[in-house]
Amino acid sequence: MGVSGSGKSTVGETLAARLGWPYEDADQFHPASNVAKMSAGHPLTDEDRWPWLKAIAAEIDRVCDAGGRVVIGCSALKRAYRDVLSHHRTDIRLVYLKGTQALIAERLGRRKGHFMPPGLLASQFNTLEPPTSDEHPVTVSIDAPVDDIVDTILRQLKLSPA
Repeated sequence: MGVSGSGKSTVGETLAARLGWPYEDADQFHPASNVAKMSAGHPLTDEDRWPWLKAIAAEIDRVCDAGGRVVIGCSALKRAYRDVLSHHRTDIRLVYLKGTQALIAERLGRRKGHFMPPGLLASQFNTLEPPTSDEHPVTVSIDAPVDDIVDTILRQLKLSPA
């Protein structure tokens, strides 16, 4: 989890590959109306997000209930959003990719072809509710190379690469 530009896709794909698990990007669960709204430079409202979050939660349930494992990259900026995603499951772990607004703005400025315009970054930081200790998050600074970030996540989760 983290704001746009924090590395969710890059770190998530690398983590999944190292574990031998599939990776899914939560963006693929957005309805077209959400993508159009963000592409036009408008932040999503909670009302826009609920169906998206419920679709991701259903995918988590489907994979976990079948005994599978998956890494899903999702902003999950608010506690209420994370509660929808996990709905008190104990077999889900949250990884928070933490970075400064300046670092992430620099990264977004270099990114091409993504529907999330850099101008919405401030609204993401305004919305962000960092996870609290009762959510048992793995919090990782994004101010490191991707492989180092993934190594840190694996150590904190006590998981071994495939």
